[in-house]
Amino acid sequence: MKRVYIKKFLITSIFGLTIISCSKDIPEKEEPIYIAKEKVPNIIPKGTEKYLSMGSEYIYNQDSVKTYQLIFNDEDLSKLNADPAKEEYVKAALVFEGDTISPVGVRYKGSIGAYAGCLSNPDWTKPSGFKTCIKLSMQVKINWEGRKERFYDLNKLQFHSQNYDKSQLRERLGYWLFAEMGVPAPRSVNARLLVNGQLWGLFGLTEEIDNRFAEYFYKNGKGDIYKEVWPVKPTGVVQSDKAFIDALKTNEEKPDLSLIREFGSAFANATKENAKELVKKYMDVNQIISYCVVDRAIRHDDGPFHWYCSDLASCYNHNYYWFEDKKNRKMHLIPWDLDGAFEQISSNNNIVTRIGDKWGNVSGNCEVFSAGDNLYRQRSAACDKLTGAWVEFREEYADLKKHFQQNILSDEKTMKQIDIWAKQIEPYIKEADYHYNLGITNEANKKATTPTNWNNAVNTLKNQVKLARAQ
Repeated sequence: MKRVYIKKFLITSIFGLTIISCSKDIPEKEEPIYIAKEKVPNIIPKGTEKYLSMGSEYIYNQDSVKTYQLIFNDEDLSKLNADPAKEEYVKAALVFEGDTISPVGVRYKGSIGAYAGCLSNPDWTKPSGFKTCIKLSMQVKINWEGRKERFYDLNKLQFHSQNYDKSQLRERLGYWLFAEMGVPAPRSVNARLLVNGQLWGLFGLTEEIDNRFAEYFYKNGKGDIYKEVWPVKPTGVVQSDKAFIDALKTNEEKPDLSLIREFGSAFANATKENAKELVKKYMDVNQIISYCVVDRAIRHDDGPFHWYCSDLASCYNHNYYWFEDKKNRKMHLIPWDLDGAFEQISSNNNIVTRIGDKWGNVSGNCEVFSAGDNLYRQRSAACDKLTGAWVEFREEYADLKKHFQQNILSDEKTMKQIDIWAKQIEPYIKEADYHYNLGITNEANKKATTPTNWNNAVNTLKNQVKLARAQ
């Protein structure tokens, strides 16, 4: 296999890939990039590679921005770009800090919002067509086609484009705040990504919620992970076994639904008198109420407390996971997809995700209601039997909210952390701006976030945190 090494500060074109010389404000380190001209190789690890001996703490270390490279055969990359919403894996090589893992599986990923404005079909509600944005969220599957080796003890890497977030920090900050309050949440950092030698820019590298996540955060517990299935239906009955099985992300071959079914049945049959005792029995009270405090403070309005409805039977929520700890008989709610968090703190400009109630309040006598636009109807979260039980912990909620606002959202902690991260990623914002916007004067035609727009977004995020501290 032929290899071509591209060194920094050269203006050259090899196999149709162009590397542009860099300004003094962008990162000065760049590893050599090799491009497989003929095919993605099949590499058998020697056993001495760093990624085999070190843990995931190295990947999610908050102290630096690491560079990742993906190498595709041209036809496979063209296949991905022709129809990203199809979300089919193709083979690629992952290059990281001197090691090459190949082949791995790579696909684009995301919900409707992740593709909005980035595919050729202008109807964002029906993602289809070819790729039009530089960045789209990607998933790299290390354990692809039978591979047993893990990458720093991980099976998957998730690169989130964060096209919707000009600050590039909301998701990272949100998960960090959950963690600071003792809620197990996916770890998230920023990462620099190159594809076939071409800079694609800065991404959010956010932890996959899978068996590796479960083993890292719940070392003393054994259980399963479920994605976006609420144990109690909006009609007040326990969820179906089929729904639980469809949502299962671990142990799909031999599902054991006994705990989550028991959990759902308990709350489906709960009364106002015993609901709090059921929460104490099946959950860590401090952890779940802390979850509620952080979720409402950062206004994760596209999360589990937003019930989207056309009628009662159709109501659904999303953007969360469950981990069931079978050993300790506990259920844990895990946050997910925070790219829209914080924006509703200072304004109600997103009519799609906006929650109409404050925590614990009920609108429309628990019927479906409109919160400003009749197209996007919802139901109050407090009407749900499970969420309604959490609402009853009013004293605990008030105490944890006070602690969160005074000790976590403080200038000394959160504001300082934002400043550290902003300084860390600023060179990569400038790098993408230089690479993609050089010579483009029309703001609407610029392909990457400009430093000015990024800086304004960071300042907006800071102001949103200040408001959350006071509300």
